[in-house]
Amino acid sequence: MLYYHIYIAGVPRLKEQSMRLCAALCLIALPAAAEVPTVVTDIVPVQSLVAQVMGDLGQPVLLLERGADEHDFQLRPSQMQAIADADLIVWIGPQLTPWLDRARASSRAVQLGLLEAPGTQVQPYSDASGHADHDHSGIDPHVWLNPDNAARWLPLIADQLSAADPANAGAYAANAAAAATQLTALDRDIAAALAPAANEPFVTYHNAYGYFAAHYGLTFAGSLADGEAADPGAAHLTELREQLRAQNVRCVFPEAQHDPALAAQLLDGTSSRLGGALDPVGSTLDPGPQAYGALMHGLADVVMACLRG
Repeated sequence: MLYYHIYIAGVPRLKEQSMRLCAALCLIALPAAAEVPTVVTDIVPVQSLVAQVMGDLGQPVLLLERGADEHDFQLRPSQMQAIADADLIVWIGPQLTPWLDRARASSRAVQLGLLEAPGTQVQPYSDASGHADHDHSGIDPHVWLNPDNAARWLPLIADQLSAADPANAGAYAANAAAAATQLTALDRDIAAALAPAANEPFVTYHNAYGYFAAHYGLTFAGSLADGEAADPGAAHLTELREQLRAQNVRCVFPEAQHDPALAAQLLDGTSSRLGGALDPVGSTLDPGPQAYGALMHGLADVVMACLRG
């Protein structure tokens, strides 16, 4: 009986030890929970495309603040820290945002530069004027204004997110596919809206619309400022005013974040009209999934309001 009593009394102790061992083994076998990558972006249209691919899983950080100049921006300490802590940086490239080129050197993040990404269609600055004092050399970095490029970037963004977060790869791929479908509809609607204005010459403040004009078959006649939005020279203004008269340029468009007075001054002695302010980087828009569509529709609406108004 003594032996029997000892055996029965030992059962709870053995059972407790077995449960502890099992729990320890289970903890060792389970992988760490996957975390959604921290993503940093440079400008609103890029942030919007990344947000569409991330969906409800996360929100990409936007560096360029509302109303700021994409070519010349001073990062705050908190933004520098966000870059340093990022898992992924998605940006156009140093040709557009040189301030991010300097800051990204200290980051451990994987970096996706869209200007040089596989499949991106690039073109030189559109030198419609051809003036000696107006340099348009080099690749135009405003590549997001061609929606074909945006469509090519969606799966690339999904691939980078999936590499960092394999557990959610299916969601990223599905979100990218859904965004591509919406982008096709957006492109079709804008093309139909702009078609009646195809033969109407126009001038812009900033030489940033070559992709937009080429994709939608618009007649871009020149710009006041060069590819870096520098102030135009006096000789260029004189020649451009003569061009407005000679080509019957219908509209001159100022740009958000730039004084429209120069564009208005250009109209003196011509029959051209002053259009609304264009916003190629979405500097006046709230970031988020809908911002890319809002940016593209906004450009089309402003152009049509003047060219066909």
